[in-house]
Amino acid sequence: MLEELKEEYIVNKVGGRFKLSTLIQKRMIALNQGARPLVEARGADKMAVVIQEIMQDKIFLDMSGNLQNTEPTEEAEEGGTVDLTQPSE
Repeated sequence: MLEELKEEYIVNKVGGRFKLSTLIQKRMIALNQGARPLVEARGADKMAVVIQEIMQDKIFLDMSGNLQNTEPTEEAEEGGTVDLTQPSE
């Protein structure tokens, strides 16, 4: 287990253990389906990437429980929405 997951800070940051688990699960699925990492983590495993994305406020769950990111993308800049559960093109 990563040290960050042992800290209450990350649990409180996302709003509880259930939300943290859900956020990690959804982002891991997205990364496994080809989504690009939002943090620079050479040689790190996907779990470490997800934890760093959470710690750097790159990803979060919206009110509907959908995975969202805070970084602008071409699609978002053009007024569209970005589904982080789908692989990037």
